[in-house]
Amino acid sequence: MFEQILAHSPALAVAIPLLGAFFTPLVGKINDKLRNIFVILILALDSFVVLLLANDVLSTGSIRTYIFGAKEIGSPVVRIIFEIDGLNAFMIILAAILPLAAVIYSWAFMKDETGQDKYYTLMLLLTAGMLGMMMTGDLFNFFVFLEITSISSAALIAYRTNNKFSVQAAFKYIVISTIGALFVLFAIAILYGQYDALNMAVLANSIQYGLLDKIALVLLVIALAMKAGIAPMHMWLPEAYGRAPSSVTVVIIGTTLGSFYGILRVGFTIFGEQIISASNLGVGIALGWMLVGLAILTIFIGVLMALKQNDFKKMIGFAAVAEIGYMLLAFGAALATIYQNSITGAVDISPAGLTALKGGMFHILNDALDISLLFLVAGAIYYVTKEASLNKLGGLARNMKYTTVFFIIGMIAVSGLPPLNGFASKLMIYQSTYEINPILAIVAILCSILLLATFVKVFYAVFLGPKLPKFDKVKEVPKSMLIGMLIIACIIIFIGLFPNLVVENIVNPAVTALQNATAYMGGI
Repeated sequence: MFEQILAHSPALAVAIPLLGAFFTPLVGKINDKLRNIFVILILALDSFVVLLLANDVLSTGSIRTYIFGAKEIGSPVVRIIFEIDGLNAFMIILAAILPLAAVIYSWAFMKDETGQDKYYTLMLLLTAGMLGMMMTGDLFNFFVFLEITSISSAALIAYRTNNKFSVQAAFKYIVISTIGALFVLFAIAILYGQYDALNMAVLANSIQYGLLDKIALVLLVIALAMKAGIAPMHMWLPEAYGRAPSSVTVVIIGTTLGSFYGILRVGFTIFGEQIISASNLGVGIALGWMLVGLAILTIFIGVLMALKQNDFKKMIGFAAVAEIGYMLLAFGAALATIYQNSITGAVDISPAGLTALKGGMFHILNDALDISLLFLVAGAIYYVTKEASLNKLGGLARNMKYTTVFFIIGMIAVSGLPPLNGFASKLMIYQSTYEINPILAIVAILCSILLLATFVKVFYAVFLGPKLPKFDKVKEVPKSMLIGMLIIACIIIFIGLFPNLVVENIVNPAVTALQNATAYMGGI
């Protein structure tokens, strides 16, 4: 039984939330409480399957393939493949943790909202789409799962239809998503027309890096950069994050990082053998510095816009943009340090670049957790006060002690202070970028200080300032919301206390998989 679950775990990881989404409205007809329990159990079971699969891949260093349809490449019968290496395994861990915490939090957070059957159905569809994006080894199916996440995310952002700003944010999101989807589809058509293949490993083996290939690469990177919130294509992110219910924002963070994963898979696996090659060494280095420039721009925009915000959630949304910049800085810095080994003739990444690569990968995990916790705290504040403006809040620490502690944890972590998880990944980024170019490290550190100053201002305004008379009867949020925040806070503290354990067992296998495109090609 256990071996059967493991053998079919790639399919089960997507099938469980899809089936759960189908049955959720039916269970909701019986009883709302039963529906909530059902959804939590579905995501708990899915998390178990995902973690089982991830542990198998990460512990053995193997690549797991799961084939739907024909067993042979080139068969006229449909053949879809899921291919999971260390990078996929790293990403699906996030895709399992965030939705489970979000639905537990939702029990009380959404209890007074209408249309909850639709809400939980969409949350499960979003989870299935996110996991599918992160596991598929097929470009067209990546597009299909990307569309599932886009449509369900847009519907959830606009969930509170009586709020015109939510509808506007959803409209902006779906427009960006549609443009991105068209770019992805056009790029897929270009590659399929040349190589008669959609499988990522087959394409990676076949790419000639001609003009059409370069056009396809540009289209894919632009589309996924839009979805990942990289400046100057970030304009949708603070609006969508800020207007969606906080529980929804947590899951959308996962899909945003799923698009960032797509950039890594396309850049390092499908086109990596050509970009990082002796014949294109100068192009690869130039591309790395271009990414560094975009990263600095993203960090600056995120931090400076966060400083001037009065809306609690939009401020966190711009902080999320800045954190995406730190990830991009690490990966760009790594690419900028590639060199040709004088002995072997192979193209390698310098030791500083490898540290940057690990720091960037580590920061994907930490950013998702830290920003998610802050959004759940913001949702808790809105739940009890019905206020989002920092100018209209104050003195809540007296009545909301647990929420205050969770905010402090999130603030310290996202600002990169010890002893929490953000410090470990940002230190790796600072160290590596300083070796590459000290100016990069100085800019990164200064922006982190500005981000800390922003959150200290929020901490005083919301929790320590004079308590307004209208908040005299404010109480702590319900237990389900506290449990949702506690799950993420505990993981943040654990990673902060044992960063080496996480780096060695989760981050390093992901980085190894990212560098080793040849192994992924052999997975077919």
